[in-house]
Amino acid sequence: MELTLIGVVGIVAIVLVAALSERIGVAAPLALVVVGIGLSFTPGLPEIDVEPEWILTGVLPPLLYAAAVSMPAIDFRRNFRAIGGLAVVLVVVTTLCSGVMFNALMSGLGLAAAFALGAVISPTDAVAATSVGKRLGLPSRLVTILEGEGLVNDASSLVLLGSAVTAITGTVHLWEVGRDFVYAVVMAIAIGLVVGYVSIRARALLKDPVLNTAMSFVVPFVAFVPAEEFGASGVLAAVVAGLVTGHEGPRYLRAHERLAEEVNWRTVAFLLESGLFLLMGLQVKTLIDDAGSGTARAVWIGLLASLLVVVLRVAFVAPMVAMMRRDTGRAAELKPRLEKLQDRLDAWGPEDERYSERRKVQATKRITRKQADIGFYLNESFGWRGGVILAWAGMRGAITVAAAQSLPGDTPYRSELLLIAFVVAVTTLLVQGLTLPRVIRTVKIPGDDIEADRAEYADLLVDLGGKIDALLDDPEVTEGYSPKVVEKVREDTVFRGIPTGDDDEDSPLPDVDPRKQYLELMVTILAAERVELLAARSEGAYSSRTLTRAQHSLDEAESRIQQFPGLD
Repeated sequence: MELTLIGVVGIVAIVLVAALSERIGVAAPLALVVVGIGLSFTPGLPEIDVEPEWILTGVLPPLLYAAAVSMPAIDFRRNFRAIGGLAVVLVVVTTLCSGVMFNALMSGLGLAAAFALGAVISPTDAVAATSVGKRLGLPSRLVTILEGEGLVNDASSLVLLGSAVTAITGTVHLWEVGRDFVYAVVMAIAIGLVVGYVSIRARALLKDPVLNTAMSFVVPFVAFVPAEEFGASGVLAAVVAGLVTGHEGPRYLRAHERLAEEVNWRTVAFLLESGLFLLMGLQVKTLIDDAGSGTARAVWIGLLASLLVVVLRVAFVAPMVAMMRRDTGRAAELKPRLEKLQDRLDAWGPEDERYSERRKVQATKRITRKQADIGFYLNESFGWRGGVILAWAGMRGAITVAAAQSLPGDTPYRSELLLIAFVVAVTTLLVQGLTLPRVIRTVKIPGDDIEADRAEYADLLVDLGGKIDALLDDPEVTEGYSPKVVEKVREDTVFRGIPTGDDDEDSPLPDVDPRKQYLELMVTILAAERVELLAARSEGAYSSRTLTRAQHSLDEAESRIQQFPGLD
């Protein structure tokens, strides 16, 4: 009964704090941490003690999976160097530097335990940063980098933490750590890819959105468990499975299934994320009590470590942004060369030696995709303003506290280490999180160009609408349908406007047969529109924002049509 009451009160508190935070303009994760800290000192409140394994194996996989599903794979690929640098290289650098500091400040701790704590405080929590950034209109590329970093760096830090924990009780050589790290990453990616592709095809066989969503809840664990059993990174496997699911979902899952799944997963992710931040605050009293006489030392070492991780991030981001600007310059130089290559490819015909239509099509796709990537780097270039935000958005979170609690019970200074990790998480979360809005306003970073996005969306409608027009002009496609029905479908196609399927005064549909014809032909056209939209996504000629908007409109239209019986 006590656990039930705690759960009910917790969910009600989460909802109320989130609603209030939205009104006062404070990110909900920050408010939940503050509320949790306040509640932890409330007399009579029972001690909240959650096993770290419940968080690291029960909460983290679905949380990262849900975030990965909503991230466009093309954006992840285009920003992979920045994401990889922050999520892997910076994590390693932070682990080593902070580990050396901990070992120097805490006599008798040992390098293994020091590096373990360094791995604990190395990953950032992008939830708070992106919740602030999206509300204040950060550019999409910056938000993608922050979200991508948050998806991958937990895996990096947990792999390093595992190696460090092993070294506490034994001997581990540096080359073994490197070997284990590479193995954990490669194996996790392989398992995630297999699980992602197999699960999406298996779920496509289900015809019930409820069953489909229920199956989606086990996918992150299906990826996580075997990866952990094989000694790989389970959370990275869950992330890869999520990226595959998000990318392949529109191809295999029906619209109303994905819309239902999206709402359910957003609810689950909200409760998990919010619960973690609230739990993080609730643990402060217990951590202070456990640290006892070592509380003061743990607090000042934690504050020093907070300063160190901020300085390391600033020092790392500065040259990284310079490299990104250099890549933009290289893209500008490569653009005319690709245009010349495209001209030569267009002139390549059957009369030329070694001509092959298949080779020409493949080469055209590669060049088109490369040109689209270059356009992305030029249109969404990354300047010093973005670098400032990226450097200051390195908040730690609840995963840091949970990972610290997984340290072995016989680790030297264990209670103090847990408090140090908590101080780092809370200090960076509150100091950087509360000041991030002011930093964003001060640097005046421009958000996405709304007018450019509208123009691009209009171009997409014209492009795909023309292909659908050609399809409706094909006698083989419209054979057996009345001209009036064909024109009504042409008028209602998504890439001209959002179809309603309703009658109106200007173009009423007669009774039963024409309506049935309308629905049947609309199903055919919606399927064709999906194929064309996926082809446009594959080419990468349009931004993910534009493609997502078009996909959402198409899903809504298809979902309405699928409600009619006999059309599945």
